[in-house]
Amino acid sequence: QVLLQESGPDLVKPSQTLSLTCAVSGASITTSYSYWNWIRQPPGKGLEWMGSIGSDGTTYYSPSLKSHASISRDTSKNQFSLQLRFVTPEDTAQYYCAGGIGGEYWGQGTQVTVSS
Repeated sequence: QVLLQESGPDLVKPSQTLSLTCAVSGASITTSYSYWNWIRQPPGKGLEWMGSIGSDGTTYYSPSLKSHASISRDTSKNQFSLQLRFVTPEDTAQYYCAGGIGGEYWGQGTQVTVSS
């Protein structure tokens, strides 16, 4: 069974950096042709793909977030992370990690609120 579990703060102040981690079990983030994604859903809006990291460590970002998002991984822990710098209240959302060869595995999501 493949499980993805997001972890991180539920409240972040504006202008700070949001850091989230996705721990993966039951699958390896280095499996060839797999991609590991961060996706978010702001209140009342649709899903937004933020970026991903491939099995070879190559990163991809949404053009709208590339300037203040970073995705990294720790292969020894089989986990990958998101850093979102200079957050604003518009970054308040349910954040999901998802991945696999076809993106078939999803975490349950974690709610993050940006507020002073």
